[in-house]
Amino acid sequence: MLLAIDVGNTNIVVGIFKGDTLVADFRLKTEHELTADEIALSLKGLMELKGIALRQISAVAIACVVPPLLWPFREFVRRYLDCPIRVVGEDGVIGIPILYDHPAEVGADRLINALAAWERYRRSLIVVDYGTATTFDCVSDRGEYLGGAIAPGLSPAAEALFVKAARLPKVELFSYPERAIGKNTMESMRAGLILGFAALTDGLIEQLEREMGQRAKIVATGGLAPVMARYSQRIETVTPHLTLEGLRIFYERNKAS
Repeated sequence: MLLAIDVGNTNIVVGIFKGDTLVADFRLKTEHELTADEIALSLKGLMELKGIALRQISAVAIACVVPPLLWPFREFVRRYLDCPIRVVGEDGVIGIPILYDHPAEVGADRLINALAAWERYRRSLIVVDYGTATTFDCVSDRGEYLGGAIAPGLSPAAEALFVKAARLPKVELFSYPERAIGKNTMESMRAGLILGFAALTDGLIEQLEREMGQRAKIVATGGLAPVMARYSQRIETVTPHLTLEGLRIFYERNKAS
């Protein structure tokens, strides 16, 4: 089985593949001082709930945008799994041309999302990932990673309102706004955040398509993608496990290297 690990700024998303099939997935809060032993303890417990033992893992693929956590994950693999590991950006190639001024600057998750979407759809694409940041990644109809845009994440934006504005409360983002004209503070904040980000999504997609010179298929992923897809006029497909799928493809392409 392949253990796919996406280490993000807010969450660590873990998937287990048996062949091409995702058989289990977990989400952990990112803690910047995690040790290899703590990683092993957490994953062992979660996997056992799904009837999977650590000894069944035969390979690991990792995308990490939190550099201090990469070594503990490598150490976890060395001490507890003793199996091949491939890290995006360090072990092997992505497999699609990267037309970026400095390719090493592109987040591993962004490249893996682009790879997974291209392998699935084989056409011009814009992948929108609603995470700590909201990223827009463009892929040409020749499978080239063109670059994209980075906007604030929805959750950090909501947290900033709460922290910086003394009279504004915390707002639940998974509740759907019924209208743009809020009749109380919570309604107003939810409308501004969710409907505002939907408008940001649609407006930025239009600009990206103009620069790409073609209409693209719009694929959304990330925890808040289902919420945003309800209000965006452009999101066509929500793929919750796009990054994990990309890690599986990345490993398959590089397992012999």
